Amino acid sequence: MIASKIKLLLIVFVLLQTQTCKKDDFKDVPVCILEKIKELKTEDVSNPPTSVWQYEYNGKTVYFIPQKCCDLPSLLYDKNCNLICSPDGGFTGKGDGKCKDFFEKRTKEKLIWKDDRK
Repeated sequence: MIASKIKLLLIVFVLLQTQTCKKDDFKDVPVCILEKIKELKTEDVSNPPTSVWQYEYNGKTVYFIPQKCCDLPSLLYDKNCNLICSPDGGFTGKGDGKCKDFFEKRTKEKLIWKDDRK
């Protein structure tokens, strides 16, 4: 009786896991961005939670990782994981100044991944 309940709970758990993270969610995400997400998962939990966002910026698909805290810069990558700029954060809070118009010009916002660990 207990074994069947455990088996049922395990099946429910597996079904819930497959429903929350479908392979199709990542089908258009470059492998190098998926590798960055894998790396982020090994870091300590942050507040706010770490996330990866996809946007269109200057006619290209880009991936934005917001700053985690304080004086850390945010990161904006192209589809090949080349760092384009740091739109905000850092000591001044204004990033590195290389893409000052990112927040005004970005479009097609899509959440790719958000750390749900507690």
